[in-house]
Amino acid sequence: MIRVEDLVHRYGDTVAVDGVDLTIDDGECVILAGANGSGKTTLVRHFNGLLEPDEGTVVVNGSRVSEHLVAARTSVAMVFQHPEDQLVAATVGADVAFGPENLGLDRDEIDRRVSESLAAVNFAGREDERVDSLSGGEVERLAIAGALAMRPDHLVLDEPFTGLDEPARWSVLARLRELREAGTSLVIVTHDLRDVASLADRVVVLSGGRIALDEDPDSAADKLPDLDVRPPC
Repeated sequence: MIRVEDLVHRYGDTVAVDGVDLTIDDGECVILAGANGSGKTTLVRHFNGLLEPDEGTVVVNGSRVSEHLVAARTSVAMVFQHPEDQLVAATVGADVAFGPENLGLDRDEIDRRVSESLAAVNFAGREDERVDSLSGGEVERLAIAGALAMRPDHLVLDEPFTGLDEPARWSVLARLRELREAGTSLVIVTHDLRDVASLADRVVVLSGGRIALDEDPDSAADKLPDLDVRPPC
């Protein structure tokens, strides 16, 4: 479980997240929506300690993130809006292995996780390919594989469909459905619900750094345009 209590984060004099309370249960899929600048990315970067709150607390699986940073980053994996920014190695296999290596796992377990994670995003057998040869959709899938190799309880994806062509979007969406069915908690950050509404248990909308809506997708749909969120078709 991820639990956020009275979270405040400022950038100088600008309040980006303003007193947010939010709980995401194990196995739940939550769409975190809102217009650009509403605080979505700032909020989720607190889930595994990439940002520290100015006020409030973040708890993951019963432990405060500020006190158990390694545990939080093991439990909460994140795929950034620009996934190329999180790639760290020259080849596909080495990039996926990076996270498990930092957990101190033995080589056999690392290799097993790399193989399974690449297969999950249809990258089996491509360990030796250079990262700089991949397309935008392939980079997105590689970033997801790297997150999966950490075996997280919660997977956070920030605008996972940005810049993807149609086949790549459907490939990523299919993998998210599989993760959802397997019980992984998903947090999908977006301003466009067309691709992902069918996955969600809840839609949470931020406006001005505050929660403006927290409802099931059907109840939320008619209210989304007034919050600058593109509703599902």
